[in-house]
Amino acid sequence: MNIFVINSGSSSIKYQLFQTPLSQPVCSGLIERIGLPDAVITHKTYTGGTEQVTKISANIATHEEGMLETGRLLTAPGTGVLQNPDEIDIVGHRIVHGGETLTQTTVITPRVKDEIKKLFPLAPLHNPGHLKGIEVAEKIFKRATQIAVFDTAFHQTMPEKAFRYAVPDVFYKNYGIRVYGFHGISHKYVAGQAMKYLKKPDAKLITIHLGNGCSMAAIKAGVCVETSMGLTPLDGLIMGTRCGNIDASVLLYLMTEQGYTAERLTELLNKQSGMFGLTGQSDMRYIRKMLDEGSEAAKLAYEMYAYRIRKYIGSYAAALEGLDAIVFTAGVGENDSLVRELVCKDMRYFGISIEETKNRQPAGGFLDISAVESGTKVLVIPTNEELEIADQCLALINNKAGAPFN
Repeated sequence: MNIFVINSGSSSIKYQLFQTPLSQPVCSGLIERIGLPDAVITHKTYTGGTEQVTKISANIATHEEGMLETGRLLTAPGTGVLQNPDEIDIVGHRIVHGGETLTQTTVITPRVKDEIKKLFPLAPLHNPGHLKGIEVAEKIFKRATQIAVFDTAFHQTMPEKAFRYAVPDVFYKNYGIRVYGFHGISHKYVAGQAMKYLKKPDAKLITIHLGNGCSMAAIKAGVCVETSMGLTPLDGLIMGTRCGNIDASVLLYLMTEQGYTAERLTELLNKQSGMFGLTGQSDMRYIRKMLDEGSEAAKLAYEMYAYRIRKYIGSYAAALEGLDAIVFTAGVGENDSLVRELVCKDMRYFGISIEETKNRQPAGGFLDISAVESGTKVLVIPTNEELEIADQCLALINNKAGAPFN
């Protein structure tokens, strides 16, 4: 069985093709910097233990253009691993926001697409791209069963005291205003890997997903009890272009005193803030270069970024009533040793201490960077949302988990 997984981010598309039994992908790819003139496509195929890499620079304005290019690479001479798109049995889609209706992995139907569309206002950087990805995939992979896997689903285990806001009940009951949480597929995957490594199924974990979007989760025995993102992916940590936590009065001030509209605020908070707002760059690789060149703006941005994470570690350790490990994952979490160093600095009162030599090892695999004396394990675990999505899709088809949405 061929399972093709599509993971559309706010400015990227990751994809992997798996064959059962699930283990290593047959091919994988990444389209970065969608919407910018210097987008890059990296397409990899794996045959006979050999990796073949194709890298293309292109102007990819939209997710739809990216998806069409992905379909071409899968079947083109030299880069393709399929003769025909009809060889795909399942297309698994990562969907950021499922609200309170789409809470399980589900076969995509017109009604599911309508529900995803209804949630556009809650995930404006993601759900529109996801829906477009579904529509293009339906055209390219006509024989395949299209399945949606939701980032919000993993966080549905949070207790009401954690997911409710202190506003009148009508806003929750009538409008669904509550904490949903995101990056759940990634948090679930790395938590599972951490529990295996620790040989402790009841482990108390804090998972730290740091990419262009950033979030944290407090997980006890594989169950999420708290997470940093809220109604939308805007809340919580400082991110590439998103502000994270901000006093709501700031928005009221900008509206009443400076004439900001809702549309202008949405653009400001989602696309012009975060690390971009602080430095003029959203990519941590460029910001690190600025830092190395002596930029004070980059220095402050790094300090703010790490400080926000440290504050969440403290609150989540309290929510978990203890802590066995913290886990860094995703692009920044896996690759930026300075971020990990700044987060873990002077955290011995939480039993957190890292070994500098281990922390500075080249990225690319599982790392235990804990110092010998560290009472809390500090792990770097590469996330694999695509494998997790493929596994959930297969479980649904085999009637082991999830259910079609009716």
